Amino acid sequence: MERRTFLRGAVIGSSAAAFGGTLMHGAAYAAPAQPGAGPYGALGAADANGIQLPAGFSSRVIARSGQTVSGTSYTWHSAPDGGACFADGTGWIYVSNSEINPSGGASAVRFNSSGTVIGAHRILSNTRQNCAGGKTPWNTWLSCEEVSLGYVYETDPYGVNAAVQRPAMGRFKHEAAAADPVRQVIYLTEDETNGCFYRFVPTTWGNLASGTLQVLVAGTATSGSFTWQNVPDPDGSPTATRSQVSASKKFNGGEGCHYANDTVWFTTKGDNRVWQLNLATSTYELAYDDSLVPGGAAPLTGVDNVTGSSYGDLYVAEDGGSMEICVITPDDVVAPFLRITGQSSSEITGPAFSPAGNRLYFSSQRGTSGSSSGGITYEVTGPFRT
Repeated sequence: MERRTFLRGAVIGSSAAAFGGTLMHGAAYAAPAQPGAGPYGALGAADANGIQLPAGFSSRVIARSGQTVSGTSYTWHSAPDGGACFADGTGWIYVSNSEINPSGGASAVRFNSSGTVIGAHRILSNTRQNCAGGKTPWNTWLSCEEVSLGYVYETDPYGVNAAVQRPAMGRFKHEAAAADPVRQVIYLTEDETNGCFYRFVPTTWGNLASGTLQVLVAGTATSGSFTWQNVPDPDGSPTATRSQVSASKKFNGGEGCHYANDTVWFTTKGDNRVWQLNLATSTYELAYDDSLVPGGAAPLTGVDNVTGSSYGDLYVAEDGGSMEICVITPDDVVAPFLRITGQSSSEITGPAFSPAGNRLYFSSQRGTSGSSSGGITYEVTGPFRT
């Protein structure tokens, strides 16, 4: 397998699977029209919310930690983190985790068809440091605890059904989850310097009460083939799940995870990489590695949460770095899509698109104050590629 080469502002390489699209193997890709400019062009000056966006895009504040969500009596949680959107009749719901310990949990904001906030509610309480998670095809939100021996909780974004703990999905320092309806599995990342990449195979697809936890087995190279092996004791005690299979491949700080079109991508913060698993061929490779960008001019640093658009673009949020959400396009251009100014002590979390794909939600976890009580959740609208 040919290894990718990374250039300033662009990634040049080959892959049989694209970011939700199709890449021609061995094709060459051009850099953006100007350094740092992606498919939407260069970032403009910061708007009234301190966000730099390409021309045609605008932002608004949806919620602030410790304050009532506009038009509701619900107080938004501290340290907003991983998130996802769910269709709700003609409107939609944005779900957001709370990465505090104790209390954690998750909340949701409800929008009508025009994007007006019409409600907000709690969907999970009294858990620990809920970082990322993932959406299921049956419209539940998997909220993951980023603590030793943490659990995955399956929650109801609509606030009707009580949240359920899912111990069969393993007890470890969870980060993100991504559902693969083709293979009927859930992929899971682990935030440890010697963490693993897992998949959970439910006994019955659509029911996460029981199943088999497996770990990815591969060599130490940055590309090659992989297999899966059962984790003997998903409970992780007394032996941690990451230490139970000697051949398991180690990853340095697993973070965001996204599935589309027989491909799963996940980020590792310890080495600032985006990994790509080509599931149809059981091979893996690097989709991004900032250490390979010449001159220390990597366009994406502090990789964290990740989501994808219907067009096939991958959006990666930065934890620190330049406080940007960067886009990786199907033709392998890597460039900033937005930048938050004046919040260098924060991180960007929870990127997720509305069902129509024309609104992007995300949070600055600690806002301008640098405190978990200063979180801000935003919406960006504009001419997204769909």
